[in-house]
Amino acid sequence: MIVIRYICASTRALRMNRVLLVIGLIFISFMTSCIPHKDIVYLQNKDMATDSLQVMVEKQKPYRIQINDILNIRIKVLDQENVTIFNPIGEGSLNASASERAYFDGFTVDAHGNIRIPELGYVNVLGFTAEEVENQIKEKLLEEQFKETANIFITVKLAGLRYTATGEVGSPGSKVLFQERVNIFEAIANSGEIEITGDRKDILIVRQYPQGQQIHHLDLTDMSVMNSPYYYIQPNDMIYVKPLKQKTWGTGTTGRETLTTVISALSLVTTTLLLINRL
Repeated sequence: MIVIRYICASTRALRMNRVLLVIGLIFISFMTSCIPHKDIVYLQNKDMATDSLQVMVEKQKPYRIQINDILNIRIKVLDQENVTIFNPIGEGSLNASASERAYFDGFTVDAHGNIRIPELGYVNVLGFTAEEVENQIKEKLLEEQFKETANIFITVKLAGLRYTATGEVGSPGSKVLFQERVNIFEAIANSGEIEITGDRKDILIVRQYPQGQQIHHLDLTDMSVMNSPYYYIQPNDMIYVKPLKQKTWGTGTTGRETLTTVISALSLVTTTLLLINRL
């Protein structure tokens, strides 16, 4: 009788240990597989007092023109008929979008950093700001075409701010925004927002430089991101949003999804234990 009681007690203890193990696994799975609230909230006040919301936004430096940029150049003088050759009338289709018309009407910077302007020929603009290009074109016009009394007025602008968003965003692809400057939040919002499975703590910005490409990292959950020199995007930037590990695990992104997965796993484990006990 003592031996039988010992065996029964051992069996109950073994079953209890199995139950505790299953409960422990469920708890660990529930805690690690859900996406925490802090990982999806933007601009958290991590390093400052909770009652302080004053943040100095990094001043954007003037953009310097790169290869493949498209420039919109308009020249005005007192007698506007004298500059019709410089100002494109619109070679694109009337039904074309604004970005398509900009492609046809604009001046594309070639692989050598030049644009070709009627009568003036090739003008090197690589690495210059828009204001510097305006002055450069004005000097050439005064030297070759006009006098000071013509009152030349020149505007040089990028034909839209072009960038690409890929990864865990609602609407990946190339985008064009007709604004002077665009910050990272505006760019992402224009790309359908970041999916819940996207890593907001490590956004990659692949940026073009004359010497090549560089990758920069931004943490959108930290308020100090507004102090970053990469807070404002530049033309031809690529924004990549990496997936969180929870997406790979497939256990669910919310507490409800994770609980459903855990219950299914628990049912499977329970059925397996019952079958084992019957053997």
